[in-house]
Amino acid sequence: MTESYDVIVIGSGVAGKSIATGLASENKKVAIIEEDLWGGTCPNRGCDPKKVLVSAVEALDIASQMKGKGLKDSPDIDWPELMAFKKTFTDPVSEQSRKGLDASGVQTVTGTAVFIDQHTIEVGEMRLKASQFIIATGARPFLLDIPGKEFFLTSDDFLSLPDMPETVTFVGGGYIAFELAAIANAAGSDVHVIQHNASPLKAYDQEFVKKVMEELESKGVHFHLNTSLNELKKTDQGYLLSDDADFQLTTDLVFGTTGRIPNTEKLNLEKAGVDFDKKGILTDEYLQTSCPSIYALGDVLSKKQPKLTPVSSFESAYLLSLLTDKTTDPIAYPSIPTIVFSSPRLAQVGVSVKEAQDDTDKYDLSDIDMTKWFSYSRSNEPVSKIRIVTDKQSGRLVGASCLNNQADELINYLSFLIDRQISANDLSSMIFTYPTIGSDLSSIYS
Repeated sequence: MTESYDVIVIGSGVAGKSIATGLASENKKVAIIEEDLWGGTCPNRGCDPKKVLVSAVEALDIASQMKGKGLKDSPDIDWPELMAFKKTFTDPVSEQSRKGLDASGVQTVTGTAVFIDQHTIEVGEMRLKASQFIIATGARPFLLDIPGKEFFLTSDDFLSLPDMPETVTFVGGGYIAFELAAIANAAGSDVHVIQHNASPLKAYDQEFVKKVMEELESKGVHFHLNTSLNELKKTDQGYLLSDDADFQLTTDLVFGTTGRIPNTEKLNLEKAGVDFDKKGILTDEYLQTSCPSIYALGDVLSKKQPKLTPVSSFESAYLLSLLTDKTTDPIAYPSIPTIVFSSPRLAQVGVSVKEAQDDTDKYDLSDIDMTKWFSYSRSNEPVSKIRIVTDKQSGRLVGASCLNNQADELINYLSFLIDRQISANDLSSMIFTYPTIGSDLSSIYS
């Protein structure tokens, strides 16, 4: 027997779960398919558990900065205790996510969805049909294809480590490597980061990236740039990494942090007539695939926007409005802030520093050293810098890069100013609580 639905959602992450419950509330008959953990990557083994671990790094950084300034000793991280605390957040997620979907009237199905045609999928021995499908299968870690690749662990494994080993190595110089390196270093491990070229975090302002690296190096993190590994071998001492020159490193654990790839290969997209490339599923400005009855959103997309949880949520809200006839407009993304939760944090939004430097006729670029500002010096923060980009014609803020331990909060303020096109004069008429990051804004953007 084949069960029929109005809409079938494939993937129960933040985007898939949200649009499934939203469509069900509009009296649509909806099913959702999940082959792994209900709730998806972010709350189970992504941004949420990572941020719990980052909280320990925050506390340790502040305590270390204030040593000799009112505090006598810096604490140590108890890794098993920290992981037990993390599990209080992650362990309930999958069951609660599925129960929430069931309660909203969505039919939940566990298994791998495989397209038979543009209106039919198989999940194990079940066959399901729908007028429309929404693909929200997300992405997973990519592993470097070298001999010994089976010994690579991933960020998923790191976030479930029962104990922190003496030495850990991250292969790849993206934001995941920098974040996990800061956590492992704070937990007392000897940390190595290997990058195949000289430009880790290539999407960010390279001057600020170098400063992050300097700060991490001062804490004991080792960076190995221009190192292209060609083998990973298990030995009696651990794991031996080597390149085709003279680089060799023995480590207790090796994590592949060379990016993420879309979860498309199991879907049998060719049978449904859905076009895709190595970066993910191709869609138009309405998140519609090459098959009119199939839409896609989130990290499985091939897109220029950052593959982040809030972007997926934004796409979900848009598609819900589109499919329930509340809008006929194409999707219009706002400025999207991105951040590296390292130590210190690095964030940016809008027009990049490189874009501003390449088009000096259109943009002004200003550097501000805030290290001595009260908001940062009160906790003896070692570095606090910002670079802001303004449009020459209008004078309005259009971009910013931040480097400090409050960059996550600061970049959100700046994103708001950019998207609401708030002028410096308008900002000066606002009153913020003092002394706070918000009260500094008028001095940054004036």
